[in-house]
Amino acid sequence: MQSQEVNNLIIARLFPGENVFEQLKAICSKHNLIAGVIVSGVGQFGFIELGFFKEKGNYMSQKLESPLEVLNIAGIISKNEKKEYDFHLHIALSDENKKAFGGHFINGMVSITLEVAILKTGIAIKRRTEEETGLSGLFLEQNSNFKF
Repeated sequence: MQSQEVNNLIIARLFPGENVFEQLKAICSKHNLIAGVIVSGVGQFGFIELGFFKEKGNYMSQKLESPLEVLNIAGIISKNEKKEYDFHLHIALSDENKKAFGGHFINGMVSITLEVAILKTGIAIKRRTEEETGLSGLFLEQNSNFKF
């Protein structure tokens, strides 16, 4: 993985065989990210796990092990109360027949490359489990002493 930051914009490249979430955590740590937005992600995966929320207690996941083009990755990065990174990412993919599909991005392995742009933000983001869905919902907090 390589990454550089200028003016709160991080550009990173992941290489074949790298686990996406392990590398995203390393990038966030390296650049002292508190909260951010993945504004772009393109490349190709050899393995991916996608999710789809149907209802509370019913979250479907699907694992695919074939080359898939990453059309885009987008979502929010924040830190939880344990100071660990939380990712809420969605992804659009296409197969060799140019059929596009996507979902909640759970896990992935780079097969060729992954190029990612992350915008750091000073917005205080917290996540809490919501009773109705059982999902971790986004809540915005006061920024009084929030620092990058």
